[in-house]
Order: sequence, then C-alpha cells, then structure tokens
Amino acid sequence: MRDKRMTAAAALLTGLLLNATPAAGADAAGACAQVRKACRDAGFVAGGVKEGKGLKADCFEPIVHGSARRPSASVPLPSVDAATIAACQGEGSAPDSPAEADMTTAGPAAEPPAPAIAPAAVVPTAGGTGRPNFVFILADDFSMNLLSTRDDLLKRSMPNLMKMQGEGLTFANYFVTDSLCCPSRSSIFTGKLPHNTGVQTNRPPFGGYDGFMKHGNESHTFAVALQKAGYRTAMLGKYLNGYEPAKHGVPKGWSEWDVDGSRGYHEFNYALNENGRVRNHPEYLTDEISLLGREFIKKSASGPFFIEFATFAPHAPYVPPARYRNDFPTLSYDQSPPFGARPDANAPDWIKEISALETKDIDAINSNFRKRVQSDRAIDDLIRDVRAELVRLGIDRNTYVIFSSDNGYHMGEYSLRPGKMTPFDTDVQVPLIIVGPGVPAGQVLSDLVENVDLCPTFTELGAAPGATEPDGQSLAALLRPGYVGDPAHPWRRAVLIEHHHVGPNKPDPDLPAPKSGNPPTYEALRTALALYVEYSDAKHEIGYYDLQTDPLELRNIAASLPAATLKRWHEALHANAVCKGTRDCRAAQQLVP
Repeated sequence: MRDKRMTAAAALLTGLLLNATPAAGADAAGACAQVRKACRDAGFVAGGVKEGKGLKADCFEPIVHGSARRPSASVPLPSVDAATIAACQGEGSAPDSPAEADMTTAGPAAEPPAPAIAPAAVVPTAGGTGRPNFVFILADDFSMNLLSTRDDLLKRSMPNLMKMQGEGLTFANYFVTDSLCCPSRSSIFTGKLPHNTGVQTNRPPFGGYDGFMKHGNESHTFAVALQKAGYRTAMLGKYLNGYEPAKHGVPKGWSEWDVDGSRGYHEFNYALNENGRVRNHPEYLTDEISLLGREFIKKSASGPFFIEFATFAPHAPYVPPARYRNDFPTLSYDQSPPFGARPDANAPDWIKEISALETKDIDAINSNFRKRVQSDRAIDDLIRDVRAELVRLGIDRNTYVIFSSDNGYHMGEYSLRPGKMTPFDTDVQVPLIIVGPGVPAGQVLSDLVENVDLCPTFTELGAAPGATEPDGQSLAALLRPGYVGDPAHPWRRAVLIEHHHVGPNKPDPDLPAPKSGNPPTYEALRTALALYVEYSDAKHEIGYYDLQTDPLELRNIAASLPAATLKRWHEALHANAVCKGTRDCRAAQQLVP
C-alpha cells in the first residue's frame, strides 16, 4: 500500500528518500552545490527540460523547495539527506552559474522551465546550518471525532486546525502505542514502545513520571538530542502524570520549562514550575502557555528551536475558557454506530459486563461533549496565535508545526461511558497534521504511522540523532512531495498497541470511571485490514475484527479463523511485543498474515 496520497498528481511523482547517510560537511557552505552534484550524478543536465531531466526544474527545485515534479520528468530523484537540504535552503539556493539553468531552445516545441520558487525564509543559526524549527502542539484526549465528523462544526470550532489541514499533510492512520497518557507520552519523547520504556501505567511502580525516570528514559529523549545539537528547547503545560511542580525539577534536555502537575486539569488556579521556580497562576492554562510559548519563540527566532505546547484540554473535567462557555448550546454527540452498541456472544467478557446506556448517561455525554468542543476552541486560538507569530517573525517557512494528541476518547461507543484504554480505534487512533518546509499542501497519507515515529522524525529533520534509541521510524521521507515508498525498506504493515490493566489508584486522574471500560492487560496489532487482540485474563481471550467487512469493530470473529491463521497472528504479535530498535521492530511489523 504505497502511494496513498489522495491526489491524482501524486501518483506520477517519484519518491525522494531522506534516509541516506548524511553528506560529510553538510553545512551551509556548498550544500546547494552538493544537491546539484547529486542531480548531475543521477542523470539530470542543464538544458534538459524537454527530455524531462532538467537540472533545476526536474531535480533541484523538487528536492530543495518541495515543488511538485512536472509530469514529463523522466529521471528518478537522487537520495539527499535532510541536513544538506536544510543547509541549502539556508544558502538561498541560487544556481551556480547561467550555464546551470534549465535553458531550452526557443519555439513552441520547447517546454519552459518550471517557475522558480522563492527559497524558504530561513534564519541561519549560530552554526550556519539553517536547520528547521519545530512547534509541536499535543492535545490531551483529543479524539478523531473532534476532527473528522460534521465539517460544519469543525469549521466553526477549529477553523485554524482546518487551515493546517489545507496547508499541510494529514496522516489518516496514525495510532498511539497505548491509549493512556503517560505510556503514550513516554513513547513520543523516546520513540520507544512501552515494553522498552518500562512505562506501562500513569502511576508508580509501573509508570508515571517516577517510572519514566527510574527506567533511564530521561537521557534518551528527542529534547536531549536536539539540545545537544544546538537547539533551544521548551516544554509548556503537561509533561508526564505524577510530575509535581513543587517536588520535581527540570528534566534533562529542556532550555525552557513551564510545566504543571494534576492541578492543570482544572485549567484555572494552577501552579507552574517555571525553570525551577514555582508560581501560581489564575489565568486559563491553554491561554497562558500560548503566551509563554510566543515569548520563547520571539527570544529564539534566530533558531533553531523546538517548542512543545502540551495542553490539558480537552481532558476531563472539560473546563472551557469563559469566552466560549455558551458556544454550541444545542450540540449533541454523534449517536450513530458504534454508539450504544451492545456486545454479541463473541465479545470479550470485559465488554459484556457493561450495561446499556441510559437517558442520564446520554444527557451527560452530550453536555460533556459540548464542553470538550468549547475547550478545543482555546486550542485553536493557540494554533492561530502561534502561527501568526511565526509569520510576523519571518520564520514560518522554516518551521514545522505539528498537531496531535496523546490518545483518543470514547463517549458511548460500545455502550462504554466516557473513557479510553480500549484497543478500538476510538481510543488508539488520533490526528496527526504537519505543516512545514517542503510538506505538500492539502494531502492525506494513509500509511500506518505511530507515535514512536515522532522522536526519530524530529531528530532526523534536526540532524540530531545522538541521544535516542528509537523503535519507531522517521517520517521525514513521507513529508516530501512524491513519496511512494522505498522497496529496500518497506514501510510497516502493523502497529503495536500495549496496555496494562489499571488497578485502583485514587490519585490517578485517568482512573477508569464505572462502566467506562477497564480492560485486562492486552497486546494488539492494528493493520490496514484488521485488529488482532490478545487479552491476559483468565480465559486468554482473543479478538479479531475484519476491518474490510466490519470497520466499526463490532464483531469479534476470532473463533471462525483457522488455527494456522491464529498461530501466525500470535507469532507476529509476540515478535512485535519483544522487538527492540528500528531494524528489529521493522522486521517484526512485516510478519502479520
């Protein structure tokens, strides 16, 4: 399932592979010359536009500026590493000489060269590398139905997020390693699966901030890698469950630190640890981190910088800002299937224990959903204001802006009361939208990607791989126009989901509410065509959902599968559940039937 971009022109493009070994000395001096040499070595020539092999129009411009390749292009693009491309963008990328331009003979038969595209507005760093900046916006419990249903609602509630979709790339099949805050965030920071981070729940001894630190994850985050490579880094809002502003300091890797603990869920009257000093705040939290973040961006505009805005919204108790509390007064939750679905005879026992929704449950879901949408409006304001600041500073074209969530959220699906933690798409599939230099606009990619891919993506694009040991794969190649996949390194065929049963722990804000669903410990594989789950309960139940005939995951047909097929699924799941490192995990992901 390679060229999945949902545009006709994309099928004509040849992929640009960014996983090549970085060129020696890929700094601003001579970077464009290196790109042009790679083009010439691949068979592109000055004046070759008519034959579809023009040095500038058919090779240099698509690589450096992300311009779409002309349909007449006849030679595949060479592989050029991301650091060299970024450095060339910082040079301004003028042709070496008039002889290098794609000149053609006059006359109607001659195809004019593609128009030159203005270079990205790169602000050179102290090292002169012109590396990109990153703005990562991570919402809390932001489910897919807040993004993909009822476009009229989305246009009114999150117009700036919709604008990002129109200007960037949307990943239609992006999943998290666990539909629970702390394990998921640990995977984002390190690029590792939960069985390698050791973070399995939100609280000690198997997770939380203390578990993250206990297992040595602090030294292997993208923040540490980027900071060592010269980036200024900032963390604002929510870090990991169990972090206490008055007790814990500033973890490694962060130049700016403005983070709260559990009081942040209430959005008002919270405390931030601000670079080691605790300060109380009455302001609405999403607005405050927006303000603090824009101040950091101003101070860091000479680049490169990385900033993460980690909102507590729209997590329960769903507290919107005062300015939006009366919005959408008649809004109700989408009650189409699987909302209110009742389990059949083959459903796992933990679902069978859930009683049918009552009127009071539906009323509460509608009320809370309205609050979630109202809260999301503040996130949209943050997106608007931060992107406007990037434009004002002239650094927007050299800055990646990424929007995502730590996990999804169900509200009545399968009769479950509001919560998460299940292996179903309501909980494990979340948005991922990226805008930035060279990223094609308004396109959708359906390859399977996972939150462990973010860490290696950040470090590759920032030319800072040093401190990390990820299980995920960089998305850098997928962000380039014309991505069609690399046969030598096939993309994953499955994502691994690992969840450990959450026991009673009252301080945990994600403690499952009654009837919200608290499944036994499970491991699962989600592919493009199926969901396979193994539960570690007394019956060792198995779930298999055929997404071609049952996209809503309502019918468990594991009992109808041949024993040999189930054996292959089990072996593939085991290989993924013990894999370590990108190469090992990539091999395991190819084993699914």
